[in-house]
Amino acid sequence: MGPLGLTTTVPREYVHRASHAEVFLTGCRKHDDAHYTLSGQWPRAHTFFTTPDGTHHDSLQAAETIRQTGLYLAHAELGVPLGNHFLLHDLTVTTHPDQMAIGALPTDLVLRATCTDVVRKGKRLAEFRMDITVVGDDERPYATGGGRFTCLTPATYRRLRGSGDATDTPIPANPFDRPHPAPLVAPAVVGKRNPFDVVLSPTGRPHHWLLNPDPRHPVLFDHGGDHYPGMVLIEAARQAAHAHHNPVDPQTTTLVTHFHNYAELRAPLVIETTMRPSTTDTPTVDVTGRQNDRTVFTTQIVTHTKR
Repeated sequence: MGPLGLTTTVPREYVHRASHAEVFLTGCRKHDDAHYTLSGQWPRAHTFFTTPDGTHHDSLQAAETIRQTGLYLAHAELGVPLGNHFLLHDLTVTTHPDQMAIGALPTDLVLRATCTDVVRKGKRLAEFRMDITVVGDDERPYATGGGRFTCLTPATYRRLRGSGDATDTPIPANPFDRPHPAPLVAPAVVGKRNPFDVVLSPTGRPHHWLLNPDPRHPVLFDHGGDHYPGMVLIEAARQAAHAHHNPVDPQTTTLVTHFHNYAELRAPLVIETTMRPSTTDTPTVDVTGRQNDRTVFTTQIVTHTKR
């Protein structure tokens, strides 16, 4: 690809985003078949990936940037055609929230990525793992993480999904066509200011919630699909962990998610949290999402209690 420091984003198709505003990568330099240095930028006032007080970049912005990097490298450097699908098996991110303050200018990023465990079937890329370090252009550490991706041709994806969520109703290509029932958890309980950003509804049971994102949300539902995106599930896990701590207001520092099954659009998805025993100020919450008697995802979230 071109040199670092470009004043435009990478093609939005390469990171599976419909809006240019949601693309956080700007360029890539290949060192060898496994090592790449990318450039990126986080805006000063993102509508979703900003802490409630507006002073810091949100940890989930780092997670989204890691996801975008994996997809970009698959398409631009590893030969996966546009139109193919991906299974994201796991995604890990550890952030340094105190280092992620929003300054007087957008935050320029340097991302150092390594691709390993590359599996090809003939010439076609079938699977790979990506690990990454994200720093500022002044080498200030922001995040580390990675994920494992499986690449699927459209035909393979259709066979895998079958009838999607197993209903007789066609799955809408536009997520705006789905209803968004009330009530929602109060924004402050899940670390949000805007009710539009809340993705959980109460169940009446302690530490249990229903997944209930607004399908009109322009960031969580940037484009259509036949299942809930992985980033929606990660955001739900983070909000559930925050609610578990309520009224304490913790910072998410480490998040490890494993995806086990697709999250279907029309079946209730229950999210449950449990706290691991801890005597430190960095407790861990285990989050599990279940649907149709199956585990959809599991997430471990380490938080730091603000003082």
